[in-house]
Amino acid sequence: MRQNVGETDQVVRGTVGIWLVMVAISAFRSGRKTVCLITGLAGLGLLQNALTGFCGGNWLFGVDTTTD
Repeated sequence: MRQNVGETDQVVRGTVGIWLVMVAISAFRSGRKTVCLITGLAGLGLLQNALTGFCGGNWLFGVDTTTD
């Protein structure tokens, strides 16, 4: 897989991913299981994008932010 997520994009995705995981933990502790599941999956997906530098959505739509 070729990297298609630029450095700035990785920082933003990592920050939002961490925030979403924290929201998921808070929702779990409050008993809001659906919110926990959705925000947890979204947060983990963004963290995966930030760590690997590859985004399937970017690849699908032909977006490459590595040149930014």
